Amino acid sequence: MNSKLLLPLLLLPLGACSSVGYGDPNAVETVNIDYGSTDLQSFAAKMVESMNTAPSLNYFEHPAKADDKRVIVYFGGIDNSTSEHIDTTSIRDSIQTALLKGGKFRFVATKQGQQEIGDQVAFQQGSGRVNPAQAKAFGKQLGADVVVYGTLRSIEKHKGRSLESGGMKTDDVYYKFTLQCDSIETAEVLWMEEKELRKTAKTGIFGG
Repeated sequence: MNSKLLLPLLLLPLGACSSVGYGDPNAVETVNIDYGSTDLQSFAAKMVESMNTAPSLNYFEHPAKADDKRVIVYFGGIDNSTSEHIDTTSIRDSIQTALLKGGKFRFVATKQGQQEIGDQVAFQQGSGRVNPAQAKAFGKQLGADVVVYGTLRSIEKHKGRSLESGGMKTDDVYYKFTLQCDSIETAEVLWMEEKELRKTAKTGIFGG
């Protein structure tokens, strides 16, 4: 066989090989400088800790709440003001899941939940398939005490290769995640927290 054809054939199996494995979801992720799982976990952990320990969110008085004075929360949106495509709903879900498990807060359905509830109430009331004695109707939902919402922002800086940098290229991204809680009745800001992160990547002359 022609030696020029032999080498590509020998390398073909090596190039076609791949491996897939599970990793620790809580391990620090540093594949690149872009927003990643560790950033999400850091943002969520900071907000959960702060909300759980905030004196202003210990309880919320209201005549209709009887003996359960836990704060009833409507979790609104988190704006993505970065240049990246980031699913900020994942941050909200992580925060709400941890807070709900902690038991200090009560939550009402988000817009997605209200749509699902509305569809189900319409089905129970109008389909004729549900026992009328068990069919649910509107008018008994909890009224939220507060609304929680936030913003994720970033500042990016890039420095190209130069003689002064020894041929290194530098990419820097700074994230600031801000979350706040307002009283629905008075519009008073009851709580606010922020978390900052900075990530820097240096690439050598042969690193692309």
